[in-house]
Amino acid sequence: MKQAPFGVLFAVLTVLGTALVSFAFQLRAEGYEQYVQDVTYVAGTAYFTAIMTVVMWVRARRMPLS
Repeated sequence: MKQAPFGVLFAVLTVLGTALVSFAFQLRAEGYEQYVQDVTYVAGTAYFTAIMTVVMWVRARRMPLS
């Protein structure tokens, strides 16, 4: 079985979270306060998913393949 691309998924989710945080700062600077909370929520969700991907990665490396 081929190993799942955990590293690539982690990198993509981290870049997505960082881009969304940058976008939230830009929205706040331009006066779109009503959207900042929603964008930061999605960024936090991307970061959380990236962390859970690392947890899955570590756990998958510990488990022997049957």
